Amino acid sequence: MTRFTVNDRPVQYRMDPDTPLLWALRDASNLTGTKYGCGTGDCGACTVDIDGEAARSCQVTIGKTEGRFVTTIEALSPDRGHPLQQAFAADNVSQCGYCIPGIIMAASVLLRRSNDPSDEDIDAAITNICRCGVYPRLRSAIKRAGRIMRGEEQIAAAPPPGITPDSAAKSVPALGKP
Repeated sequence: MTRFTVNDRPVQYRMDPDTPLLWALRDASNLTGTKYGCGTGDCGACTVDIDGEAARSCQVTIGKTEGRFVTTIEALSPDRGHPLQQAFAADNVSQCGYCIPGIIMAASVLLRRSNDPSDEDIDAAITNICRCGVYPRLRSAIKRAGRIMRGEEQIAAAPPPGITPDSAAKSVPALGKP
């Protein structure tokens, strides 16, 4: 049995330790914000935060995650109040939206290190592939989120998701309290 922490909740999986973290999150925990893209670690749609580092969950096994802390897009902010989520909505970054959770997770790790990243910092940290080509708006939104984090800018909040985390937990057992 593999044990680690996902979104501040202890989990244990009765799965083969060689199972990619992506499938444990999506199939066993119903945390579907983490997307399957390429399965080779190239696209970044499956990016999560593992112990403060952006990681491609399709390339990390649950066995290698034993004892670690994993954060997915679902735990970034239950009310969409994280500066990145606010800036992405305000700047109309998303088109199809498939890659956005992975990009936001990589950007959250970047902004935790520096809330005033340069273009070069952003380019180095965000290696995710977006088929819609949102890159110019993406860079702008990351910089805007940094300004929000520094208290230099405020924007109107994005609309709330329309469901409370407790209500969601009733429908999705993996989101319930242990």
